[in-house]
Amino acid sequence: MTLKVFFALTVTLIFWGSAFVGIRAGLTAYSPGHLALLRFLVASAVLGSYAVFRRIRMPDLKDVPIFLLHGFLGYTVYHVFLNYGEQTVSAGSASFLISSIPVFSILLAVVFLKEHIGFRSLFGVCISVAGVTLIAFGEGGGMTLDGGALLILIAALSESFYIVLQKPYLKRYSALEYVTYTMIAGTIFMFWYLPGFVDAVSTAPFDATLAVIYLGICPAAIAYVTWSYALSQGDVSKIVISQYALPAVTLFIGFFWLREFPAPLALTGGIIALSGVVVITMKKS
Repeated sequence: MTLKVFFALTVTLIFWGSAFVGIRAGLTAYSPGHLALLRFLVASAVLGSYAVFRRIRMPDLKDVPIFLLHGFLGYTVYHVFLNYGEQTVSAGSASFLISSIPVFSILLAVVFLKEHIGFRSLFGVCISVAGVTLIAFGEGGGMTLDGGALLILIAALSESFYIVLQKPYLKRYSALEYVTYTMIAGTIFMFWYLPGFVDAVSTAPFDATLAVIYLGICPAAIAYVTWSYALSQGDVSKIVISQYALPAVTLFIGFFWLREFPAPLALTGGIIALSGVVVITMKKS
C-alpha cells in the first residue's frame, strides 16, 4: 500500500466514522428528512462542481432510470432511515449496525449475482445476526427491541442493494461518474422534505447547521472521492477490510464530541457482529 492510498483511506475512515456522530449532533435541531436534504444538497453541489471541473461525461440516457433507482437505494433510503434510527440509537451502536452491510451484501450477491456462499460465510452471518440482535435489544434498554435499530438495519439492507447492483455499471463508468450520478439522483428524491426546509435552516442553531454542512462536505463528497481513489489503486478485498476500523473511530469521536457511549449490551453485540464480518471476509489459511 502506497503512502497516497494509506492517506486516502485514513481520511475516508475518519470522515465516515465521524458521520454517525455528526448526524446525532445535527438531529438536535433538524428533523431526519431536513438533515438528509441539507447534507446532500451540500454534497451534490461540492461533488457536482468537482465533476464539472474534471469534465466527466454525461450518462447514457438508457442508464438514467438505473441511476435514479440506485440513488434512491444508496442515498435516499439509506441516509434518511439512518437519520431516523439515530434519533434513539447512539452513534457507536449505529456504526456497528451499519457494519452488517457486508453480511447483507453477501446474501444479496448469492441471489442476484449467483455467487456461492460457503459454510464459513454462513457461520459468520449467524454470528453477525446474533450480535445485531444484542445491539437492537441493548439500545432498547434491556429486553426491549429498539425501533431505531430496526430502521438502521433497513438502511444497511438498502445500502447493500446499492453495493451489489452497482457492480455491472462500474465496468462502464468510473467511480467518480457513478457516485456523482447516483448521489445527485438520491438528492432529488429528498426534495420530498422541502416543506418547512427553509424555516428549519433559518431557525436552527449555527453549530447544528455547521455539523450538517460538515456531513455534506467531508463524509459525503470528499470521503466518497478518497474512497474511490483507494479502490482504484489496490485490491478491493484489502481496501474493504479497512472499514472494520469504523466503529472504533466512531466510538472515539462520539465520546469526545457528544460524551456518548453505547450501552454495555449494545457494545457487546457490536463486537460480536463485527467478529462475524471478520469470519466472513478473512482469507482461508
